[in-house]
This record gives sequence, structure tokens and C-alpha cells, in this order.
Amino acid sequence: MAGENIKIIVACHKKCSVPSDAVYFPVHVGSEGKTPIGFTPDNTGDNISTKNCMFSEMTGLYWAWKNLECDYIGLVHYSRYLAMRGKLGTVSLDEVLTGEEAKKLLQKYKIILPCRRKYYIETLYSHYSHTADAHHLDVTREIISRKCPEYLDSFDTVMRRTWGHMLNMFMTSREIADKYCGWVFSILPDLEYLIDTSKMTQYERRFIGAVSEMMLDVWIDHQIKQGTLKQEDIIEIPYVYTRKINWPKKIASFLMAKFFHRKYTRSF
Repeated sequence: MAGENIKIIVACHKKCSVPSDAVYFPVHVGSEGKTPIGFTPDNTGDNISTKNCMFSEMTGLYWAWKNLECDYIGLVHYSRYLAMRGKLGTVSLDEVLTGEEAKKLLQKYKIILPCRRKYYIETLYSHYSHTADAHHLDVTREIISRKCPEYLDSFDTVMRRTWGHMLNMFMTSREIADKYCGWVFSILPDLEYLIDTSKMTQYERRFIGAVSEMMLDVWIDHQIKQGTLKQEDIIEIPYVYTRKINWPKKIASFLMAKFFHRKYTRSF
């Protein structure tokens, strides 16, 4: 392992408890114009903090990419973390991935991802079309076909899958993170420019963050097909929640979107 300076960004939009382990680095995402909450704000240096209403946790990733010095970088959420053991229900902060565990994994693997979310009766494309607006994905495909057509096959492959590594959670080396961020942040601003948000609700405007959840898999699939990454370079580990999730409501909303085309109006 070339270096041991690991920083796992914890995307926070409000004051909250975070793990005490030194690898965790809480960032106040969307901090521009907001009351400070005691965490590093994402509106310093080179940043896109003002775009948080559309980019969600990706403004924290952008800030870290442009401003944070570290050998390995990760991204989790204030209420969702990677862990070595999955659990139903909520867990305490003491049960999330530790710095020592992360170090051991990164000695063996190039990318750590959360266990894939399986939709079973939906492809990623159909799920997005039922819960949001498929036009967002169609425009994303157009952008890729224009800016980096070599990624089109991977985009189509990922859209046909019934599973994905969602939530924009991952850990990897700075070198790999630089390559991924350079690619994804060349796609997302075009998407922002081409989609009319004037009639969207506050929740609907977060579509860029939602689309970006699938872009990591697109990028990884292309790297594997190209031979710059191997499947054995990647490990999936569980992700856990540190706040209570209303699973019956979450599942019911998924089924209502699938069979009755009721779009999501809030996050779960």
C-alpha cells in the first residue's frame, strides 16, 4: 500500500453524529449561504456548493477531489455507511467500517463498493423511468455519445441491469478517484444545462444526484471492458443505516411506482 492517508467523506447537510475514527471526514454539503454546522464546508476553494440542490452529495465529492490531499478517498452519507457486516435495522456508529478494516481491504482491492442493490423485476432504466423521468437518462446517453462514445456500450449495459451499486458510495485510490471524477464531472454539468428544471419540485431537482448514482457503474464497466480494471480488483461490502428506515413504506413506494407509475416525491 503506497500510502495510508485515507479520507472517507461523510456527506452531511445538517449537524449530526459521525464516527470518531480519524478516517472519517465530515463535509457540510451545500454549505454556501447556509448556517455553519461545525463540519468542513464544501464552498471553499474550487467548489460547486451552490449546485447541491441538484447534485446532492456529489458536491462533497467534487470538493474533496479538488481540495483534499489524501492517498485514498471514499464517500458515504451521514446516515449510510459501509460496514464489514450487514444488519437489518439501524446500527450504531461503532459498527461501521473502521480505518484499519479499510486499510486491509485497500491493500488487496482497488475499489470498495457497497453491495449491489437488486431490483429483480426492474432494470435500472425502467426503475428510473417509473420513479423519476427517463428523459434524464436519455439526455445522459446523448451527452455520452457526443463527448465519450466509447462509453456508450457500458451505459447501455448498465441500464439493462436489474442491479446497481447505488448511493454514490465507494472507496478507492486517489489515482482512480481522479480518473472517475474527471469523467463524471465532465458529464453532469452538460446534463444540468440541457434539462429544464423551472417546473420541477425541490425533490425533482435532485435528479443529477440520482443519475450520478448509476454513472460509477458505467465508468467501472468500461474500465473492465478496456482492461484497466479487473473484476477481482473490486470488492462489495454491506452498507448499513444509522437512522431508522421505514421499510414497508419504501417497498410499497417501489411497487406503486412499478405498477401504478406513481413517481417518488421524497427520499426514503
